[in-house]
Amino acid sequence: MPTEDNDMLVIPAIDLKDGKCVRLKQGRMDDATTYGDDPVAMAARWVEAGARRLHLVDLNGAFEGRPINGEAVTAIAKRWPELPIQIGGGIRSADTIEHYLSAGVSYVIIGTKAVKEPAFVGEMCRAFPGHVIVGLDARDGYVATDGWAEVSSVKATDLAKRFADDGVSSIVYTDIARDGMMNGVNVEATAQLAREGGLPVIASGGVTNLDDLRALVAAGEPGILGAITGRAIYEGSLDVATGQRLCDELTAGLDRAGS
Repeated sequence: MPTEDNDMLVIPAIDLKDGKCVRLKQGRMDDATTYGDDPVAMAARWVEAGARRLHLVDLNGAFEGRPINGEAVTAIAKRWPELPIQIGGGIRSADTIEHYLSAGVSYVIIGTKAVKEPAFVGEMCRAFPGHVIVGLDARDGYVATDGWAEVSSVKATDLAKRFADDGVSSIVYTDIARDGMMNGVNVEATAQLAREGGLPVIASGGVTNLDDLRALVAAGEPGILGAITGRAIYEGSLDVATGQRLCDELTAGLDRAGS
């Protein structure tokens, strides 16, 4: 069973909509491409490719504000009990978090509620220490909420600093303008958040090919924990096994250079 270490992780995304595996463009529910009807089979594909963590999103849940595709998430967690799994979408109560963690999910991602009710994050970190990730979705550096329908006046870096003291495990940082568009990851913004936010950052949005992984590692920020990739691995511009191998090699090279 795969385990995590200090290398940057290539984290396959499985986005769930109406029980199917889909990808959206820039978060638009009406612009979805379906890649499969069996989420467990899709998870198996990425586990067999060597994924060390999976990123699941309940897209219906993100809009409804409550879990809608929970059965699929639970089925994946039970199938691979040793595999770290993170889930986002509609997580806005302690009961939901407790349900997912008891089902075997490793991390829950609090998004919209983290922006609207920051105190909730601290409460959940105290109740479920080590299991809370905050999802910050931003456009031009400002945080968006409610399935990206609303853009706030809050800067992602400022919010990350606030959560660093709460015991948040990491930040999933998504550049909305690049998500699902396959036009490259926003390395500069990701590195800045890792540098200034005080928390490990998982890059999301626009991770398209090996060059994006090289750029993230080359940014030289040890706080960049991993890169979530969706459309690229479904459409073939990025291979999970090759990408993870590259990250391992590059990170090992940096370690040798720094020692």
